[in-house]
Amino acid sequence: MEGSDTYLIRPNHQYKFKSAIVKECIREIVRERLSGMLYDSEEVSELSRSLADDIKDKVKNAGFDRYKLVVQVVIGEQRGQGVKMSSRCLWDADTDNYAEDVFMNDSLFCVVAVFGSYYY
Repeated sequence: MEGSDTYLIRPNHQYKFKSAIVKECIREIVRERLSGMLYDSEEVSELSRSLADDIKDKVKNAGFDRYKLVVQVVIGEQRGQGVKMSSRCLWDADTDNYAEDVFMNDSLFCVVAVFGSYYY
């Protein structure tokens, strides 16, 4: 048999989705883009979309080969209210993982979650 198999059942340890690294990627982009920003309902949809794209690109460049990424960004106005969020996933606990971070200032809050699912 010539060549090698193209499928991998498990990622190499160095390429495994690491929550701490992804959380730092999230934190860096969100702090840079949202520090000092005021909530504007007209701009929130485009802002959340561009934040999700920037975070996805940065995480892809972090070297997590063969991972499908889902980036969720929620931005809301800060009015002292409470917000509860939850998610459910069906995945392989050995290979798949997620990272999240929360940013708040006097005007807005932002919750970002990145889910990494290994592509077999």
